Amino acid sequence: MESDLSPQIKGVVIITLPPPDNPSLGKTITTFTLTDDGHPLPHPEQPHQIHTLEGNHPPIQFPPPQRPSSNPLLQFSLSRLLLDNPRGLLAFVSVSLFALFLYSTVFTRSIQELKDSKDGQDPQSFIFPLYHKLGIYEMPQSELQQNLRFVVKESLVVPTGDVIERSDKVKLTSSKAAALDSSTILPVRGNVFPDGLYFTYLLVGNPPRPYYLDIDTGSDLTWIQCDAPCASCAKGANALYKPRRGNIVPPKDSFCTEVQRNHKAGDCETCQQCDYEIEYADHSSSMGVLARDEQHLTSTNGSLTKFKAVFGCAYDQQGPLLNTLAKTDGILGLSRAKVSLPSQLASQGIVKNVIGHCLSTDINGGGYMFFGDEFIPKGGMAWVPMLDKNSVEFYHTEIVKLNYGRTPLSLGSRMGKIVFDSGSSYTYFPKETYTQLIASVEQVSEAGLYQDTSDETLPICWRGGFPIRSITEVKRFFKTLTLQFGSKWWIVSTKFRIPPEGYLVISKKGNVCLGILDGSKVHDGSTIILGDVSLRGQLVVFDNINKRIGWEQSDCTKPRRFNSPPLPFFED
Repeated sequence: MESDLSPQIKGVVIITLPPPDNPSLGKTITTFTLTDDGHPLPHPEQPHQIHTLEGNHPPIQFPPPQRPSSNPLLQFSLSRLLLDNPRGLLAFVSVSLFALFLYSTVFTRSIQELKDSKDGQDPQSFIFPLYHKLGIYEMPQSELQQNLRFVVKESLVVPTGDVIERSDKVKLTSSKAAALDSSTILPVRGNVFPDGLYFTYLLVGNPPRPYYLDIDTGSDLTWIQCDAPCASCAKGANALYKPRRGNIVPPKDSFCTEVQRNHKAGDCETCQQCDYEIEYADHSSSMGVLARDEQHLTSTNGSLTKFKAVFGCAYDQQGPLLNTLAKTDGILGLSRAKVSLPSQLASQGIVKNVIGHCLSTDINGGGYMFFGDEFIPKGGMAWVPMLDKNSVEFYHTEIVKLNYGRTPLSLGSRMGKIVFDSGSSYTYFPKETYTQLIASVEQVSEAGLYQDTSDETLPICWRGGFPIRSITEVKRFFKTLTLQFGSKWWIVSTKFRIPPEGYLVISKKGNVCLGILDGSKVHDGSTIILGDVSLRGQLVVFDNINKRIGWEQSDCTKPRRFNSPPLPFFED
């Protein structure tokens, strides 16, 4: 008979998977042997004892296997199918090989993920990924928000003993942000004239409150006017920040050491707070104590990121600075220093240490700024290297040539130093360069523009035969300034062009004024300082990771990759 010719199976292995509702039972393996007559060999009296793959569980007792059916047509249907049907055999082998490949792939990937764990320590548990039956299942990502103002900082001065006594009278009434591979974008408002500043806002405290801050790439420390109580504060745009005693940074904090690194005196053993005083080039100053509090930023993926950062609780402001605080509450320090807000964000892994701002040329001002590298254009940017000096935290580089039209202006040395400073309303040239520029623009008198000494808006203003309403009406009488970087060879060099709109201002008297000033008493007196007036209409990026400064012409209405609803600009 056909059944007599069929091969006999001598051994059987049964693999039992754990029930889906209790995977901890593990996988079990059962074996037994059949005789030639189709009956299993006799088993010992005790049941089989098979250990699960989870070594910590007790052995599971299995009863002896049941006697299989005596019907030969049912006993070996699988073997008959495989041997009598080549196609079936091929299909079975193919499925088996695929299952083996899938198992080895999953196992290898799991081990690799384990090796890539961050802590590098021996894991206490092994976690293997589970995949969807029909393929690899990708889990959704977690749901993750006199305008000669600050020019460039001259020095950072720590208060003397009498100031510390004043500080001693101050009445001081979370969670770590998750690392995000994202950026955050903020709206900007302001203008060069008449306000003389561009500002954005931060949400600080718990509950978070908005504070309007002047964006300043030339300042290290962010500070907010503070009721501690306040000895000299302007009215400001919002209520004064009210710190709690727990917000005050102690003197031994690393950020206190950073802020006071120029202080030559010994440490104050009795101080309970970290005092600071910042002095600016226009002889303004801000005094206060360092505070640490919650801040909030909205990232481009829609999440509201909460983190803690150090900033200045400023209770005593002096000088022209007070005039600029009518629309703002303080300064947003954006320099390369460790205490600057971008550096703190980067050190906490929130965003990459890249800053960008774009100031609109529109008469109503505005623009945007961002932290992180998400909005750097992929092409079209001009890049120059930052000068990398540990003692200098400004965004500065060198130029090899400066022209007014085709007329070269002296740089005073082979290479000219230049600083990009959004905290300065106007642009400053060294004395010799400035003098040559004034001589070059005197030719506008041939077009009927004459200097008006009665206009005190800026040092040099020209009047025409009629009130001037916009730069467009007179720009043809002025020439473009060209700053050349890298090489004196025109073709291979990198250039930053400043058209007349980038250095002229219309005054309230209807005159056109020169927005480039004598910088002989600013900074070190030999550095060109590019202020807001010349940075308008340009997307300027400060890439602290690759130590480079870049720019690209833009209307500054919105970043290229920002397709969400309009930015939440301030309500009027």
